[in-house]
Amino acid sequence: MSFVSVLEAVGKGFKKGLKWALNYGVPVERLVALLFPAAAPAVAEIASATSLIQNAVLAVEQKYAASGAQSGSGEQKLAEVMLLTEQAVASLLTKAGLKADTSYIEGLVSAVVAILNVQQAPAAAVTNA
Repeated sequence: MSFVSVLEAVGKGFKKGLKWALNYGVPVERLVALLFPAAAPAVAEIASATSLIQNAVLAVEQKYAASGAQSGSGEQKLAEVMLLTEQAVASLLTKAGLKADTSYIEGLVSAVVAILNVQQAPAAAVTNA
C-alpha cells in the first residue's frame, strides 16, 4: 500500500475530517516533542509542510469557486498548488529527513485534498437531504 493510499484511508476514517485533525494534530505534535525530543524538529517541519499545503489547497479552491469553475479542473488546481508550495514543502521535508521530489509532494497534496473532501462530505449530504 502506497503512502498516499494510507493517508487516503486514514482521511476517510475521520468522521470529523479536518476538524478532528486540528483538534488533535497540534496536541499530538506536542506530545511527540515531549516523548521523543530528538524527533521534535522533524515533526514540526512535517506539520509546517502539511499546513502550507492545506492553506494553498484552500486558497486555490476558493479561487476556482469564485470563478464558477470549481469542478473538472483537478489537474489545473494541482498545478497551482504545486507552484505555490513545491519549493517550500520540499525544503521543509528535506529538513525533516525525507526525500521530497515532485511526485512525492503531489501525493501529499492529493492526500490533503482527500482529507478536506472527507470533511466536506457530511455537509454536502445534509444539504442534499
